[in-house]
Amino acid sequence: MPTLADLITNHPSNKNAILIPGGPTTTYGEFADQIEKIAEILSAAGVEKGRTVSIVLGNGLDFMITFLAVTRSGAIAAPLNSAYTNEEFKFYMEDTESQLVIIAPGADVAKQAADELNIPVAEVNLDNQGQLSISKSGSLLTARSTVSAPSEDDVALFLHTSGTTSKPKGVPLTHGNLMASLQNIVNTYNLTEDDLAMVVMPLFHVHGLIGVSLSTMKSGGSMVIPPRFSASNFWQIQASTNATWYSAVPTIHQILLMRADEDDAPSQSFRFIRSCSAALAPSVFNDLENRFGAPVLEAYGMTEASHQMSSNLLPPGPRNPGTVGKATGIEIGIMDEHGTLLATNQTGEVVIKGPNVTHGYHNNPSANEEAFTNGWFRTGDQGILSKESILTLTGRLKELINRGGEKISPLEIDAAILRHPNVLEAVCFGVPDEKYGEAVQAAVVISSGTSESEIQSFCSQHLANFKIPDRVYIVSELPRTATGKIQRRHVAAKFAE
Repeated sequence: MPTLADLITNHPSNKNAILIPGGPTTTYGEFADQIEKIAEILSAAGVEKGRTVSIVLGNGLDFMITFLAVTRSGAIAAPLNSAYTNEEFKFYMEDTESQLVIIAPGADVAKQAADELNIPVAEVNLDNQGQLSISKSGSLLTARSTVSAPSEDDVALFLHTSGTTSKPKGVPLTHGNLMASLQNIVNTYNLTEDDLAMVVMPLFHVHGLIGVSLSTMKSGGSMVIPPRFSASNFWQIQASTNATWYSAVPTIHQILLMRADEDDAPSQSFRFIRSCSAALAPSVFNDLENRFGAPVLEAYGMTEASHQMSSNLLPPGPRNPGTVGKATGIEIGIMDEHGTLLATNQTGEVVIKGPNVTHGYHNNPSANEEAFTNGWFRTGDQGILSKESILTLTGRLKELINRGGEKISPLEIDAAILRHPNVLEAVCFGVPDEKYGEAVQAAVVISSGTSESEIQSFCSQHLANFKIPDRVYIVSELPRTATGKIQRRHVAAKFAE
């Protein structure tokens, strides 16, 4: 079976692969040469196969070259959000047992975290012609060593997913997992070399990385990568590149809709618009299709499945607002709490099976025992399968907060707030939010004088900005059950009124 090392080998060398707005355009031939060069430099610099390399880079050509060079060398790529705090960086770097941290100039927080853990740091620089160089301790690395091809069973990507415990769980994904998922995505949307994707999601997340970028590479198409999503220049980039599709969380779709008339957005735009990582309201689905003149395809994905599990289909296939469509190259079932598969139109836990599914969490046997039943992976989501095999999600069994596609563990927030010296009790929860789907809020009991803003400021020392509660209710006591337990959903119901 092919691996990521084979991802672009059969594409015409003169075909444009990556366009950077206001920057260089790179062909597949140039892209392949740079991947091979950086892979060989990393190998000569001592990067070992089967060990993790943390990547702290923003969206851009440098990320794509570095990611594929790391996996080409046989090492494991572990992209990290550059917005993390020192404490968060250290957790992820330690949990993956990172052998090297690759950063962009100015990534001081990540560098400090790596230095404190005695992990070597390499810095990459991209020149105006799109040529990438890499240095360590201020010295340019030029020595090269031949690398051997990875196998389908080798781990290629190491990500973390928030769980019902306070610490995120490590998810290793093999080359085989990723290649299976990429083929499923290409098949679902009939991606070809004529397509050009706009990358608006972060590349450290499966949505942007697998759902858009690597699937585009697999199809031989092109992609345009702005440094970040910006509604103000979105349509300008679309028009100048003739982009044929994009994929985003509902929050981004809503922002584009709100500004559509102001931005003179076209009434006929993309071949299709994809939505994933959070529920898309049927009203937003209809508004998107009516305003932008393109079929909207809502999909269902998660890290443990190498992203995509199901999707609504291109015309003339079915598109059903409020559903996540049909299984895409995998098996989907509905299971009860005893591990029995249920018939159609019965509510239970969504379970999946397929070559894209992770073989298990990293160093977490209890989580693996809970997640796998009779060969099926339990997603933690509740849903119903219709007789037509269309999946509707009805809720989450796990207590995750889904803020704009970022899954946040409330226990992680609880733990951070409880570190405040004046906080006695804390419980975090999600509440419905028009812009982000869900917003993070918390209720606390304090021992002495402190304020909502002080607690939020304290959280900023331990949590990334998107995890900080936007409301902190200071109360004299938290609601409890008859047995004295605090149930998160009861607290959420009380304060979300």
